[in-house]
Amino acid sequence: MIKLHEVRKSFGAQKVLEGLSLEVPTGKCLVLMGPSGSGKSVILKHIIGLLRPDAGSVEVMGQEVPKLKRRELAKLRHDMGYLFQHAALINWLNVFDNVALPLRESRDMAEPEIRERVTKVLELVLLADQDHKMPEQLSGGMQKRVGLARALVTEPKVILYDEPEAGLDPEMSANISAMIRKLQLELGTTSIAVTHSLNCALVIGDQLALFEQGRILVSGKPAEVLASGHPRVKEFLGA
Repeated sequence: MIKLHEVRKSFGAQKVLEGLSLEVPTGKCLVLMGPSGSGKSVILKHIIGLLRPDAGSVEVMGQEVPKLKRRELAKLRHDMGYLFQHAALINWLNVFDNVALPLRESRDMAEPEIRERVTKVLELVLLADQDHKMPEQLSGGMQKRVGLARALVTEPKVILYDEPEAGLDPEMSANISAMIRKLQLELGTTSIAVTHSLNCALVIGDQLALFEQGRILVSGKPAEVLASGHPRVKEFLGA
């Protein structure tokens, strides 16, 4: 479903990805962990087509992302959802309109269809009675759930999560992680999550990969990675 092979990317003299390879099977979640500033979010931007690699291949749902024309890339993105690190809600739109935005921008849907779809995803994230509220009326955890609903509303086959627990207290972080895992199992989406939280990684991840210096250092099932004995696993994760 998602395959990166020998991907290289530099910004001037700074080498960010140096022969990165990874693969996420259909319906599974890969969690990427690594030091701040190591380039984890750059990987997500390659998958969604915001960046092009200097070398190597990026394949999503059988399509080579860097080779797609603008219209083809837009069509591929219709099947992808993105949960931003800080929810990225639009302040002047209420909850309903924030979630409905991707449908209104990229789908030819009548308003009754949009209302039905938005209501459905708000129910999934336990916000069905909050659709009239403005972002400033919501807690951080509620804003994150609105962002999750917006990522789900197009019924994507692929979802990318950028620090899904960022800015949340431990209890709300655990709630968001549990909700992501529940939806992953119910909807069968393929996903990649970038996080610094080991607790989040262990809840949502089918696979765990430790990323540093442009490469995957160790990867596998979470228990396998934690038991690998790799020195950076011990240093970074405390395992």
